[in-house]
Amino acid sequence: MALVGTKEMLKKAQKGKYAVGAFNANNMEIIQAIVEASEEEKSPVIIQASQGAIKYAGLDMIVAMVKTIAEKASIPVALHLDHGTDYFQNILCLRAGFTSLMYDGSALPFDENVAMTKKVVEMAHVCDIPVEAEIGQVGKMDSSDEPGVAREKIKEFMAKPEDADRFVQLTQVDILAPAVGTIHGCREPIAKLDIPRIEKIRDLTGVPLVLHGASGASDEELVKGIAAGICKVNIDTRIRMAFTNTIRSYLNEHPEEIDPRKAIKPAFVAAKEIIKGRIKVLGSTGQA
Repeated sequence: MALVGTKEMLKKAQKGKYAVGAFNANNMEIIQAIVEASEEEKSPVIIQASQGAIKYAGLDMIVAMVKTIAEKASIPVALHLDHGTDYFQNILCLRAGFTSLMYDGSALPFDENVAMTKKVVEMAHVCDIPVEAEIGQVGKMDSSDEPGVAREKIKEFMAKPEDADRFVQLTQVDILAPAVGTIHGCREPIAKLDIPRIEKIRDLTGVPLVLHGASGASDEELVKGIAAGICKVNIDTRIRMAFTNTIRSYLNEHPEEIDPRKAIKPAFVAAKEIIKGRIKVLGSTGQA
């Protein structure tokens, strides 16, 4: 089927008290794994492209791959821009066929974040495209950080519920990604979500909430976060780890192999299993 937007998809998840997985498109095989896993679980899905992925593959190539795969899919598939920190990048993605945008102005002062997000929202809403924005700062894991140190680092950058409410009112953003305890790039499930903070932001804003950096959250934490109001969960690191570690193992076991497809096939299977497992934890199985 044709690509769909994220607004209605996430409103449905909000009512049903489950979350939709948003998986990053790092290459063709991972995109295929995302859709195949979602079809087998009969789950809606969001495929998202970061600015790094766009730089790597090219905007037109990513859109063409996702559209081609989505058109043959039996489940709703949305194409979302992940962490679009540039206004013009959002315009290019809208023009290219993305069905959901994100403006990430979380590194800016509050008023500047509001101003730029509002600008993106006004542009996107003309085309009936939803916009996600971030408040607070979801940091990035430093390889030298101990789990306790990492948790302490992110506490001061968590989103304040009152700021989140004011932000949504001023920008009219459709989807909100508040910093609530996760951190990007975690390879171990060390994150502790601030559940009361999530609940307060949910009650004040009323919009679907997004959890970034979810690869670093345990299944238990994810379930608690979804019950508190999280409707979209971003997952990238776990998939990349499974994919690349499987390729590494295969090539170590078959050093004479020169056909990349033979190494990529088991990596595809490994990524697909991770995605299916995440879908089950998020509770979106059977919701397509």
